[in-house]
Amino acid sequence: MSEHAKLREDICMLGKSMFDRGLACGSTGNISARLSDGSILVTPTGRAMGFLDRAQISHLDAKSQHLSGDKSTKQVPLHTAFYHTRTNTGAVVHLHSTHSVALSMMPDIDPDNVLPTLTPYAIMQVGKVKLLPFFVPGDPAMGAAVRGLAGKRSAMLLASHGPVVAGKDLFAATFAMEELEETAKLAVLTRGLEPRGLTPDQVGAVVRKFDVDW
Repeated sequence: MSEHAKLREDICMLGKSMFDRGLACGSTGNISARLSDGSILVTPTGRAMGFLDRAQISHLDAKSQHLSGDKSTKQVPLHTAFYHTRTNTGAVVHLHSTHSVALSMMPDIDPDNVLPTLTPYAIMQVGKVKLLPFFVPGDPAMGAAVRGLAGKRSAMLLASHGPVVAGKDLFAATFAMEELEETAKLAVLTRGLEPRGLTPDQVGAVVRKFDVDW
């Protein structure tokens, strides 16, 4: 199977998995993956991730010009901002997952790192998550905000909108996204209960052992 065909298949499979588990409802969310020639495959606009058709996946060249497939998601500038600022990015996932959105609306979260350090896995797979301000969906300014971070973060949370995560490949980006959502769920469920999180020394040990960009 060619690289192109395999990525199309994986986008559809992972999109359905997230949809079936309630991480992407209705026609929300989008996925992209970069091919070895620099072009990208991205989910079409207005399509439910649980019902993606491989033939309809949009194919864009390295300058975001449409090559084939259906019209791409309006969030292409958000995705390409990661590809242009993080050279090791092979895929980007953006969702409107419930607990991440809920956490983004809390008044006392740290905008430089919205996830509390509750488990080692969010540190290992996601790193620090930057809170970006609210943007009207599809606003190219979202991409500009990501570019403004100069590749320093692989995960962001758009206020009142949802998370976006870049990874070295499609599976890494998806797994990191799911870890972000599960940690946000833990944060919301334990809010006000004073949970026992990791100490600074424990965080440091995880960062050193797994070479996390922290």
